[in-house]
Formats: sequence, C-alpha cells, structure tokens
Amino acid sequence: MSLLLRNRGAVLLLMLNIFIVFTGIGLIVPIMPSYMNMLHIGGSTLGFLVAAFSIAQLIFSPLAGRISDSIGRKKVIVAGMLLFAVSEWMFGAVSALPLLFLSRLLGGISAALVMPAVMAYTADITTDEERGKGMGLINAAITTGFIIGPGIGGYIAEFGIRVPFYAAAVAGIVAMLITAFLLPETPALQQQENSASRTAGVKQPVPSLLRQLASSYREPYFISLIVVLIASFGLANFETVFGLFVDHKFGFTPKDIAFIITFGSIAGAVVQLTIFGWIINRFGEKNVITVSLFSAALFVLLGLLVHTFWLIVAVTFALFLAIDILRPAIGTQMSKFANQQQGYVAGLNSAFTSLGNIIGPIIGGFLFDQNLNFPYMMAGLILALGFVMSFKSQKVPVHSASSTSMS
Repeated sequence: MSLLLRNRGAVLLLMLNIFIVFTGIGLIVPIMPSYMNMLHIGGSTLGFLVAAFSIAQLIFSPLAGRISDSIGRKKVIVAGMLLFAVSEWMFGAVSALPLLFLSRLLGGISAALVMPAVMAYTADITTDEERGKGMGLINAAITTGFIIGPGIGGYIAEFGIRVPFYAAAVAGIVAMLITAFLLPETPALQQQENSASRTAGVKQPVPSLLRQLASSYREPYFISLIVVLIASFGLANFETVFGLFVDHKFGFTPKDIAFIITFGSIAGAVVQLTIFGWIINRFGEKNVITVSLFSAALFVLLGLLVHTFWLIVAVTFALFLAIDILRPAIGTQMSKFANQQQGYVAGLNSAFTSLGNIIGPIIGGFLFDQNLNFPYMMAGLILALGFVMSFKSQKVPVHSASSTSMS
C-alpha cells in the first residue's frame, strides 16, 4: 500500500493511464464486426488497420523512450494520453479509410509514448526489491483493462455503435488532466538535468530507430531483447488465432471464448496484484522468465491434444497465467538492466514487443489458412526457443544506483 500511495499516488496514476489505454483497446473487440459491416470494411483491411497501430508503436517507441529520458516522463505520458483521446475520437467519428488509418497510426504513437514512459517512471520510483511489485501492478492494470474493456464496449454500444470510441476519448482526456495536475516528475530526470547542467558540451543527437535496433546487439541485455521479441511473436501468433482455433475445432461460442479469456485474465491480474513481487524477489527475474516460457510452450502444445471443454479451460487457464507472469517479469528484468537508461531501454523493449506483435499475427493468420493446428505448433516451438535462450542468458546485474526511490 505504501508503494501505491507514495509520491501523491504516482503508481496509482500510472495504473489509471495504462488501464484507460488498454480498456480503450478492449472496447472495440465486441463491436468491431458490426462496425466493419457498417463501414463496408473487409477482413484484410481490418488486418492492415491493426498492423498500422503496431507499426507506429514500433517506429516511435525508441524515440519516445529517449524523449522521456530528456524532457521527463510526465510530459511524455500527458502527450500520449492526449493522442490516445484524439485517435479514439477520430476512429469513431470518421468513415473515410485514410482517416481510419490515420487514427490507428495516432493510436500506435500514443502507445509508444505512454508505455515506455510509464515503465521507466515505475523503475525510477521503486527500489530493486520493489521493482517486481511495481511492474506487477502496472501489468495488472493492463490485464484488468483487457478484462473489462470488451464488456464495457458491448454494453455502451447499445447507445450507439460509435459511443465506445467517444467514451474512451473522454476517459483519455480525464486521465490526461489528472496526470498533468497531480503526477510529479521523477527524481531520476532531475538528477540527469543537474548532471547535464554541470557538463559542458553539445547534446548527443537521438539515434534513429534502425540505428538503435542495429546497435542493440552490443548491449549486455541484447539476449533479453531477443527473448522479448520471441515471446511477443509466439504469444501474438497464438492469441491472434485462439478464437478462430476453438471455434473451428471445437465449435465454441463467443460466450465460451469470453469465459475462458476472462477466467484466465482475472487469475493473472490477481497474481500480479498480490504475489508477483514476492515471486520475483524469491526466484529472480531470469528463473521466472525461463519457467514461464517453458510453461507457455508446454501448454500451447497441450492445447493440440485436449478435446473436452474443461480440459481446454484448464490448459488455457494455465497458459494465460504463464503469460501474465512472463510479461511483467520481462519488464522488471529490462528495467534492472537499464540502470540510468530507463526510458531508452523501455523504448527498445516496447519496439521489440511491437515487432513481434506485427510479425506474429501475419504469420499466424497465414498458417491458420493452411492448417488450423499450425499456429499452435509454431507458437510452441518459438516459445520453446525463447526458453532455451532465457536459460542461457546472463542474470540481472546489481546496480546500487538503480535503487533510488521517492519518499
């Protein structure tokens, strides 16, 4: 509780921002088929709209991380929430395809601004021991947004098919205003500013995305970035076709699919809110990531072998739980590798995640058209590769400087 209330409730405000962003993303899930029909949009066009979001996030994430290191996390978060509100409003208000693409591009940029800045802010205000708990709280807000977003979207869509988009825009503006007035800047930025003022010389230019990605192999955390890419690719590959898989193979109804996803997501959120910090402190980031990747690979492949409803529920529940532990564990590990480059490393983390989220659905959809079992096989093999790489990777170094926290 002290972490949540520290520094005028900074973590709570960060959770609110992330929760609103991912609730807004979830809002469109139940209404998108009707919205597509109303706008006469086909499935391929929808795929490109989804890809546009991830591509924009990929391109802008490293730059956003650098910007948050230089001008402050708070300013970047506020700007990101404003762009989020604009993108949601635009997607609901317009009908022309170019403007719909522009809306999704703005949405991707907003995610690129908000996600790395929130993760870096959390790292700034937590000690090494608190880092796992802090990242778990942030990821619990993400999970909760995904849980209730579709339900809220389906309910308020009764007032109009475009209403969920407008509701998300209003929520984004409210969160932006709360953040602008209540969230303080982090001490890490202030220390950097003081150091910069004492150092003569010209500012180093911000490298391009391609240069940052190309030079990332020199960093001690490069293997961890590859694990991020592999994990996001494998998970996106699986998650993209999950609904199609159980519908085609088992005849599951939307209600069945919603039950499985909600059940697993709630369990993941409970773990993230309660014992995730203890798990990280007790076993360490590397061990948690390695075991989570192995478990995810195992249960993805087991999904090909089970056939009864409750066995499918059990296997999918275990898989989603492994995923919900894996994601914040990777974020915690990357933040500890970063030391004084929290924004930069968080940006690279987001960029590698986006790259996996772009490639995974494309390949998953293609494989599903060939054979509905192929995406599961691919996801299992990719996650198993991530397990091997994580097992061989180095442990997180100890940085005394990274233990700075707000009081």
